[in-house]
Amino acid sequence: MEENALILETACGTLKGIRTNGCRAFLGVPYGKAERFFYAEPSGRWDGILDATKPGLSCPQNRAIHEHLENPTRRFYKKELRDGIEFTFGEDCLNLNIYTPENAANCPVLLFFHGGGFDSGTNCEGPFDGSGLARRGIVTVFANYRVGVLGYLTHPDLQTAFGRDGNFGLDDMLCAIRWVKEHIADFGGNGENITLAGQSAGAISIQLLCLNPSNTGLFQRVLMMSGAGQFPKIALPRKAADTHDYWNDFLHTAGCETLDELRHAPLDVLFDAVEDIKSRHKDNLYNTMPVVDGFLLPAPVDELISTPLPLSYMIGYTNTDMYAPILAYIGNRFGRANGAYIYFFDLDAPGDRNGAFHSCDLRYLFETLDGSWRPYGERDREAAGQLASYVANFARCGDPNGDGLPRWNQTGRKSAALCISKAGTAMGRASYWKLTVNFLRRGDPKA
Repeated sequence: MEENALILETACGTLKGIRTNGCRAFLGVPYGKAERFFYAEPSGRWDGILDATKPGLSCPQNRAIHEHLENPTRRFYKKELRDGIEFTFGEDCLNLNIYTPENAANCPVLLFFHGGGFDSGTNCEGPFDGSGLARRGIVTVFANYRVGVLGYLTHPDLQTAFGRDGNFGLDDMLCAIRWVKEHIADFGGNGENITLAGQSAGAISIQLLCLNPSNTGLFQRVLMMSGAGQFPKIALPRKAADTHDYWNDFLHTAGCETLDELRHAPLDVLFDAVEDIKSRHKDNLYNTMPVVDGFLLPAPVDELISTPLPLSYMIGYTNTDMYAPILAYIGNRFGRANGAYIYFFDLDAPGDRNGAFHSCDLRYLFETLDGSWRPYGERDREAAGQLASYVANFARCGDPNGDGLPRWNQTGRKSAALCISKAGTAMGRASYWKLTVNFLRRGDPKA
């Protein structure tokens, strides 16, 4: 066996993992299995020794088929998240990357869901290394789930067959949560002490799961980065039936007459159709996202948002976030209503003039600054250590405070927030003036 390899016996079978950065890592661990446009079933036992020394497959997405998408329209985030990483894509993509302390036993668990506008992303992008939190005693898990057409297509035949429609990606997340709750003890985690975390689309998704009472008891805390609160009504999930016309157009664009034909069409046919329909529709995002299905989302979000699960909440947003003043406003509003701990990430990333851009705080949370091209300095590393420590404490007991950290108070009537800036870390309030100016002058730097 190679020098850093290790063997772990679990209820699902034997794993070969690796020791890395002072912790243990088990990569590409399957949690579910799903055929195209079917809902996932939990993965069962595997035969032999499962090689968990490298990430598993990522969900197929536009950029895997159309490489030009990595350059003209997404070069900013390609450079930030994906440069130098080799990804493999395939539909058998429901897997977890699990990082544990060396001698983990009954540790708190943080289960993270990546962003990507419900249309892209994967659990092995540059920032996603759980070693830092594992060294702080937290079992850290990164989940893949289905995105884009594979994650959010709707069709009347689905309602007929399953009694619900769409939301494959959101259902994958629930499958991952249940698997972790049942099996994480084999990795040294405590299935009764789970914090869900997510950024952007990942944050929006876990908030939606917090609006369904049937999920009570599956997780204890929630961290939402750049995606908490109730968006304007026009951007809320639509009823599944209201998206059927869009997806019927897609089906015919792919040259298919039935859903079953689409299930068996080659992937390049699906993604060629995605490119075609995007050029003709201006409402793609509002169709390729979770829908009100009467099952995972039992009612419209604006009817559910006032009674989320009674959990501990942490919310964050950045000074040049996507729709920065809106994200701050809705995050603060949800935070006030639910006694959340709110942070305002006001520390501009060095190396360009994009400020604290949408997703910049990921490298700080997971202390993966060294994997970036940016010339991070002493204050950046201090802030990363603070944010990681706060989140580790929150995952442990619901209170982010601890020795050596500036005091972080829950938000109140005036939307108090922990402000992380160049000057230091202290309680204060976000500057809506700055958020608005940044939004107008800098925007969200995709290109």
